[in-house]
Amino acid sequence: MSDTIEKIKCLIIGSGPAGYTAAIYAARANMNPVLYQGTQPGGQLTTTNEVENFPGYVDGVTGPEMMVQLQSQAQRFGTDVRDGWATKVDFSGDIHKVWINDSIELHCETVIISTGASAKYLGLPSEQHYLKMGGGVSACAVCDGFFYRNQEVVIVGAGDSACEEAHYLSKLCKKVTMLVRSEKFRASRIMEERVRKTENITILMNHDPVEVLGDEQVVEAVKALNKTTGAIVDIPSTGFFVAIGHKPNTDIFKEYITLDETGYIVNTAGSSRTNVPGVFVAGDAADQVYRQAITAAGTGCMAALDAERYLASKEHSVLRVEKFTQEIMV
Repeated sequence: MSDTIEKIKCLIIGSGPAGYTAAIYAARANMNPVLYQGTQPGGQLTTTNEVENFPGYVDGVTGPEMMVQLQSQAQRFGTDVRDGWATKVDFSGDIHKVWINDSIELHCETVIISTGASAKYLGLPSEQHYLKMGGGVSACAVCDGFFYRNQEVVIVGAGDSACEEAHYLSKLCKKVTMLVRSEKFRASRIMEERVRKTENITILMNHDPVEVLGDEQVVEAVKALNKTTGAIVDIPSTGFFVAIGHKPNTDIFKEYITLDETGYIVNTAGSSRTNVPGVFVAGDAADQVYRQAITAAGTGCMAALDAERYLASKEHSVLRVEKFTQEIMV
């Protein structure tokens, strides 16, 4: 551990649209924010080739380019953006303690958690190849479905989110093949019935994707194993969507912050407040419903405003105590 303890007024843990937006608002409010970018600077959006649904970008923008612009905007107003990630926290007292890279100890008046959530992937080498190439593998139908209009795509998953994304894709694509890796859906009955009744969705039960096929640049088909018969089938497809869930990056907070059964941070309805005073959450670490860049940015704004009000209320309380002390001493 470091012998030097740094005192920080507003610490933002994580980058991406939520963290950078929180930094912009906190910096403009003279909160002197310090932002640690985390293990993936810029967040999930840095793996997205084209972003066309964020307001203000008429011709679209790449995810990495947008993150560079947001970071530059935050730094323009004075945000101290640093490399590194939080490895331990102690929120048991009035001073919120955070350790960076197991070596730097920070004492913070306020903390904004914007660590996001990571999409789960199958781990196939071919899946990871085309994900990195930006050539046909995605974990967000709402984000990327537009690029596959009138094409044939494959989606793997069995829960409500998978059904919802398959139904969304069916409105854009010529054909959607849904691979359910077990003998039954995990989704609610109404969601299962919705995809079963959609004419251009073909459901293959008990099928495992085993390889994503293509020309090394873009996806052309998905190879799947019928676990009942052992047969292998190649499904023509220009897009492969993985909808097997997300994992919120919240493990280091679980001793102090209230999480739901899947690990998402529970915030006070209509605000970014957590169960710990002075600790706030923004973005996908608390959002398992929308998971969009624009909603993450919105909650980043909320978190900074909530943190500012929290500090103002503390300062007001201190002034009241000081005034009371002066009065009784007169």
